[in-house]
Amino acid sequence: GGEGGLGHTAVLRTSEGDVHVKLFGAECPRTVENFCGHGRSGYYDGTIFHRVIKGFMVQCGDPLGDGTGGESIWGGEFEDEFVRGLRHDRPFTVSMANAGPGTNGSQFFITTVPTPWLDNKHTVFGRVVKGMDVCMAIEASQVDALDRPLKEIKILSVDVL
Repeated sequence: GGEGGLGHTAVLRTSEGDVHVKLFGAECPRTVENFCGHGRSGYYDGTIFHRVIKGFMVQCGDPLGDGTGGESIWGGEFEDEFVRGLRHDRPFTVSMANAGPGTNGSQFFITTVPTPWLDNKHTVFGRVVKGMDVCMAIEASQVDALDRPLKEIKILSVDVL
């Protein structure tokens, strides 16, 4: 761990393999605290990648598994933390899903391409540093009309380092 319980790295142990994420705790302390809290508590364990769009991103972190669920470690939602130097300017950016300004809960996504149109709309709080191949394997999943993988892909656990 780091200052105030903020991890520097998280390992998403998925059913497809491990994804190592560098976390930006200095830049986005609330977002990283929320993510690490959920990771350590087991909140994400057994949750699925419920939305997968080729050439865009893979989304997860919803305990309900349908894109409508999840809350912050404080209960409810929390504010965005946009940082000039942290952009959706490359693949394997880890960012918070939301339903508009100030609606962060537990859901997050990993991009597979640059997605600049998401800048200042979604909080970038990490980058994948190892396991890009796992992200690409998830992205390549066959999905239904709602972008949901036909085969369940799960987060088994999260290690916060």
